[in-house]
Amino acid sequence: MTWESPGRLWLLLGMVGLAAYYLVMQRRRSRYVARYTNLRLLDRVAPHRPGWRRHLPAGLFLMMLALLVLGFARPTAEVRVPKERATVMIAVDVSTSMLSTDVGPNRLSAAKAAAHDFADALPDSFNVGLVAFAGSAAVLIPPGTDRAALHAGIQRLGEGSTGVPGTAIGDAIDTSLQAVKALDAAAAKDPPPARIVLLSDGANTAGLDPMEASTRAVAAKVPVHTIVFGTAEGTVEFGGRAVQVPADGQTLQAVAKQTGGEFHEAATTRELRGVYGSIGTSVGYRTERQDISARFIGCGLLAAMAAATGSMIWFRRVP
Repeated sequence: MTWESPGRLWLLLGMVGLAAYYLVMQRRRSRYVARYTNLRLLDRVAPHRPGWRRHLPAGLFLMMLALLVLGFARPTAEVRVPKERATVMIAVDVSTSMLSTDVGPNRLSAAKAAAHDFADALPDSFNVGLVAFAGSAAVLIPPGTDRAALHAGIQRLGEGSTGVPGTAIGDAIDTSLQAVKALDAAAAKDPPPARIVLLSDGANTAGLDPMEASTRAVAAKVPVHTIVFGTAEGTVEFGGRAVQVPADGQTLQAVAKQTGGEFHEAATTRELRGVYGSIGTSVGYRTERQDISARFIGCGLLAAMAAATGSMIWFRRVP
């Protein structure tokens, strides 16, 4: 935190002076009481002394003045604010391997539940779109602020949504980039700040080379955050027999590294929710210095109201 007008902080010395004056006056008052030697009569005249409560309104009043001085000095701090036109594309693997039950009830159902939470946690002003991919990729929901449509699209995610078997990570990245470029009329010449959050459980087996797609993402200045979801013990029923589908994050890790995104591993629904939560706090924001004097002024007014309330309740007067 810094101050736009630090010279005004010298006014705090006045608060110190007032506090010192108050202590001196209290000390004089205690000496005066001590001179009243008939203590039995004093108890009858003033049997109920307020004790610590008599100092509270004064303390709150001094706190109010100090907070107002701090606000008057115009404090500033770094504040995270959403970027204008911020766009987040969620790409979810819907290939057959996502039906593995190593994460209950299965990988895809857990991924859908976490995606709902992730969408709800993003600011309403963010444009969020949805891409489903298996052997190819398709935009289910173009980026926009309609959260109801987004949730409906997430709910429609299912095995074989693209109609082509396989896992096309490169196609998912490229399709997401194309959706970002089509955000609005200005997106082609003035691309919005964007991120891609891609979830899969395996390596690329179809479509565009993920490294080539990553190169395009780098050129577009769109980091790709990747999540490998599942365990090494995953299996699915195929042709009447169990086929092993262990989670493989090697390709996803390479994509994240090349594009400047983050790579995450999640083996449980709880871990996946945590990963989405950590990504949500980092995408689509910028840090800027803002005036926060209103915080100090607001706290000062609360202290003033507390001082007045306590004084009226206990002493029937305003400090």
